[in-house]
Amino acid sequence: MKFAANLSMMFTEVAFPDRFQAAAEAGFSAVEYLFPYEWATELLASKLSDNNLQQVLFNMPPGDWDAGERGIASLPGREQEFQRGIEQAITYARTLDLTRLHCMAGLRDRSVDEKTQRATYVGNLRHAAGLCADNGIQLLIEPINPVDIPGYFLNDFGLSLDIISEVNAAGPDLLKLQFDIYHCQKIHGDVPGWLEQCRNQTAHLQIAGVPDRHEPDVGHLPLADIMATCEAIHPDLWIGCEYRPQAQTAAGLGWMKPYI
Repeated sequence: MKFAANLSMMFTEVAFPDRFQAAAEAGFSAVEYLFPYEWATELLASKLSDNNLQQVLFNMPPGDWDAGERGIASLPGREQEFQRGIEQAITYARTLDLTRLHCMAGLRDRSVDEKTQRATYVGNLRHAAGLCADNGIQLLIEPINPVDIPGYFLNDFGLSLDIISEVNAAGPDLLKLQFDIYHCQKIHGDVPGWLEQCRNQTAHLQIAGVPDRHEPDVGHLPLADIMATCEAIHPDLWIGCEYRPQAQTAAGLGWMKPYI
């Protein structure tokens, strides 16, 4: 199975630019992280090349993250800012040979009705997915549980499938699902069942232990069963290790050994 180190959460013992080397030394061949935009593309490209790493995922600009924004794709009135974010993300993606890009939905906007916010979201996704496809990039969305991000607009896997179907009415496979096993377990439970239900829409996987987002074998996640399902349904997809290590990152990587 193919695992990518999430450098926003893993190897935080060292500065971000040094995490690429740390991930490579730990045996990873790919990385993902939340946002690249504070770093020059040339620096990131060199870190990938120097350490023989593949970049498999990052997020579009999320709005004002420090002020609590978690994406702007569903927010009416922010369309022009969203457009600029698409262009910036595609610029980074092309330089870093990225083929999958995650678009955060944003929080529920109580100043408008839910129908209006959904229409804004679908319209922005359809536009962004088309631009991404023109550049060889697959656009992804991810449902996030309401404990980690209270009020997140896309907080249900069933809703995600509906949104994907609506966007893809404009063209097959414009939009795909980023299936985070941690979020699925916290929202719905029955991860194997949802993996099966979402099999045709899923293009990227992520994992962490439940409930505290540590190593996947820490907590009550039925890891062996879930890994068997992932291997059977999605043997070729990257699995992003989006968790917070309990201690030193390398010390907690033993959970991967049966699967690599």
